[in-house]
Amino acid sequence: MSVALALPADGTLIACDRNAEWPAIGQPYWEAAGVADRIDLRIGKAVETLDGLIKDGRAGTFDFAFIDGDKKNYGVYYEQCLTLVRTNGLILIDNVLWDGRLIDSADDDRATNAIRDLNEKIRDDERVFPSMLPIGDGLTILRKLP
Repeated sequence: MSVALALPADGTLIACDRNAEWPAIGQPYWEAAGVADRIDLRIGKAVETLDGLIKDGRAGTFDFAFIDGDKKNYGVYYEQCLTLVRTNGLILIDNVLWDGRLIDSADDDRATNAIRDLNEKIRDDERVFPSMLPIGDGLTILRKLP
């Protein structure tokens, strides 16, 4: 809702969720805030939703993307968002510090490894300018370079 409130009157926020349960909690607040018409809720797998947007010709048209989904697909979401976001657009990725679990070499969890892999990829990726904020569970802000 905060992002939708910051949009211009003709702006649209595409929100992806696996099921309608969690968004249903926020929808009355979207209505009350007067932004429900700016939020395009897509129920289903985010990988499929983002692929559909790319196939529909939306590559390079997004100003901003926020990644906070299933961690095992963070790398896929990252690549899809790089395709969708315009040059100098922003991508924010949540949970990049993963409650400190990333530095525990004994933690071999699939989600932990996915976040480790993505953090290393971002570190070496010349397509973006990254900045990691150690707030909450960690937030990476990326600017897509020309």
